[in-house]
Amino acid sequence: MSCSSGEPGFEEFLKTREKRRRVLISETIAYHKSFFKKYLESKALSEDLVNYVVSHPNKWLRNVFRHYTQYLYYLRRIPSETYGWLMEVVTSRSYKLDVRPYPISLEEVKKTMEFLREKHKLYYLVSRLMLEGGLRLSHALFLIETYNPREIVEMPRVGIKTTRLIILEDKGFCRYYVGLRSPQKPYEWAYFSIETQRLLEEYAGLSIDRNSIRKCAKRHKLIPPKHMRKVAWKLMIRIMPREVARFMQSRLGELKIMGQDTWTS
Repeated sequence: MSCSSGEPGFEEFLKTREKRRRVLISETIAYHKSFFKKYLESKALSEDLVNYVVSHPNKWLRNVFRHYTQYLYYLRRIPSETYGWLMEVVTSRSYKLDVRPYPISLEEVKKTMEFLREKHKLYYLVSRLMLEGGLRLSHALFLIETYNPREIVEMPRVGIKTTRLIILEDKGFCRYYVGLRSPQKPYEWAYFSIETQRLLEEYAGLSIDRNSIRKCAKRHKLIPPKHMRKVAWKLMIRIMPREVARFMQSRLGELKIMGQDTWTS
């Protein structure tokens, strides 16, 4: 049996399988497929291939191989003994659990926001959403693309109907129901200022390539987008209880220790 990324149901399997963690982000799906084509395409499923995957310097290949093994087992193309052996030998890529400081100064934050406000309003909007509400980059992009403020939604389990967007004029901020139910990174409510809401109205519906934002930050030596959420966390816990900050960032039920972010000013 040879490996093929052209399997008609493999991509759908990654998106919809129920018992294991699903792969929902299109960029991740594309990354899986590119990895498969580069390292596994047309190779025979054999012990030599298993040794090749296990010893490969890029540990992400293990995850791709494991996903494909699960797919083959789902289709009953490999017996349970083979499946069990493959999953035992090809372990998932490991994550080193360490405490890393992120030395981000308020001056860096100011520089980044001022540059984006002047040079790239769309990326400025993304950064504002992440900074004000602690959104992940993927959630900020999802919010912009699917923004529908007047849509009526019903809150799960409580039966309350409301518009997605609630503007609290007297408080100076808005609350928007995102309602992402992903098992990996769910997101309930996004909080942002009224000024950001007005900017959001200008760019609603746009699809944004996350890599272009990362490249822009790297090219101009700005704060990487993934660190904006960490900045938001540090700002939030200065003025509110951690439990409230966790709720705002949809870290519901989170008990693990946050990363150690270090301010240099």
